[in-house]
Amino acid sequence: MKKRTSPASRSTRIAQPEPGYHHGELQEALIAASEAILAEQGAEGFTLREAARRAGVSPAAPSHHFGNAQGLLTEVAIRGYDALAGVLREAASGKEGAREKLHAQGLAYVDFALRHPGRFQMMFANKRLVADDARLRQASRAAGQAFEVVVAELVGGRPKEARTAAAAAWSTVHGFAKLALEEKFGSVKNEGRREVMMTLNQVLDYLWPARGARC
Repeated sequence: MKKRTSPASRSTRIAQPEPGYHHGELQEALIAASEAILAEQGAEGFTLREAARRAGVSPAAPSHHFGNAQGLLTEVAIRGYDALAGVLREAASGKEGAREKLHAQGLAYVDFALRHPGRFQMMFANKRLVADDARLRQASRAAGQAFEVVVAELVGGRPKEARTAAAAAWSTVHGFAKLALEEKFGSVKNEGRREVMMTLNQVLDYLWPARGARC
């Protein structure tokens, strides 16, 4: 008689990483593969099967670690927000005055979007992410706080006014980034990208003039 395998045994076996990978390494490989697909083909071109193929694992492997495509893409988005928060904090560091800091952050935000278009689009593709993921909310909030800290300095620490001003600042640069990615200001490839950033610099100079700010 064929020996039956218990459900517990099956789940234990399924949870094992693919041959050649340790658990954490497989997760990183799948995330890296997903990032590459997003960079090359955008959010529309992403499939779980292609991520698995590029990572060199079975089509079922991603679901063992992330549950489904939403889980994997949510991890990609979390890392995107973490990276964006770091970029915004670095842009403001060393700058004198709130306007100069905000100007620098605006340039950094759009530059991030243009350098990582697939990742950037996925960060805001709510229907493809686990919207109620606590880590995703925390990462998104941290990126927003990078703006809010500078804006609070700009308006003298008045909380209600700071929230309104931060929303205005984010809306401005996010809207510009979206339009730029759609090439409404011209090509974002090669020299075209420099022209787009010069246009952004002029917009930011109009809104938040900052002496010495450059693309």
